[in-house]
Amino acid sequence: MLSVEELTDRLIDLSFAEDIGDGDHTTLCCIPADLMGESKLLVKQPGIIAGVEVAKVVFHRFDPTLEVEVYINDGAEVKPGDIVMSVKGKTQSLLQTERLMLNIMQRMSGIATMTHKYQQALIDAGTKTHVLDTRKTTPGMRMLEKEAVKIGGGMNHRIGLFDMILLKDNHIDFCGGVHNAISRAKQYCKDHGKDLKIECEVRNWKELEEALAEGCDRIMFDNFTPEDTKKAVELVAGRCETESSGGITFDTMIPYAKAGVDFISFGALTHSVKGLDMSFKAAGSDKLVIK
Repeated sequence: MLSVEELTDRLIDLSFAEDIGDGDHTTLCCIPADLMGESKLLVKQPGIIAGVEVAKVVFHRFDPTLEVEVYINDGAEVKPGDIVMSVKGKTQSLLQTERLMLNIMQRMSGIATMTHKYQQALIDAGTKTHVLDTRKTTPGMRMLEKEAVKIGGGMNHRIGLFDMILLKDNHIDFCGGVHNAISRAKQYCKDHGKDLKIECEVRNWKELEEALAEGCDRIMFDNFTPEDTKKAVELVAGRCETESSGGITFDTMIPYAKAGVDFISFGALTHSVKGLDMSFKAAGSDKLVIK
C-alpha cells in the first residue's frame, strides 16, 4: 500500500501534468525566467483553514528554491483579509503553482469549515456524538479530503476498502443475511490474519437482533427515525459502537445525536462541499485589500 506522502506526490505530479502540459505558454511568453517575486495567500471569507502543509509540498515539489513563510496554520479560524502565507522566488514558479495550490486549499478548507460547523453544533447541543466522513470523495484526493475532515474536528470512518470491514445492504443480501455476513467476516479475518474492525449495517429490528447475537464492533442504523434510533441504542446497551446514516443533514442531525448514537456519517462533507474563497496575489497588489 502506498503511503500518504506517496499518494500526495502522485496527485501533485498528475495535477501539474494535466494543467501545464508542454508548458505554461502564457507565463513563458511574458515573464522573464530570472524575474523574482512574492505572492501572498489571501482569505476572502470566514472559515477554517486547511491544506497549508500540502501547499508547502506543492511549492517545493515544483520548485525547491521557493521560500514559504506561514502565518496561519491548519485548523485555525480565519476571516476575510487574513494572510495565510507568503511565497518568494521565481515569478514563473509562483504563477505555475498558483492554481493547483488554490484548488487543494480551497477544497480542503471548505471541507474543514463544514465539518467544524457540524461538529460544533453537536457539541453545542450537549451531545457526545462524533461527525464521520464517508468514501464519497473526489477520486485521487481522498487522503487530502479526509485529512481536512480531521482538521475540521471530525473523524475518519475508514480510508478505503482495506482498513475496515463494513457489511452494507448489498453484502448482506448477496450473503444471505446478517448472520452469514458477520460470521464469514470473522472467519475471513481469522483465516487471513487480519485484525480489522467489523461494522454491520442494519435496516430493521430483525437485522439488529441478528447483529447483536453474532457480535461486531459497530452497528450502523440505516434510515432509522430518531425515535427508533433511541430504541436501538437502548437495545444495544453499550455492547458495541453505534452509528446513524442515511439522508441525515445538518438540519436533521440533532435528534439523532440526542438519541445517543456514537457517530453520524455525512457524505455531504466531501461530495457537496463548496470551496472556501481565497486568492494568491502578487505582494503589494491593491487587490490584497478587501473592500
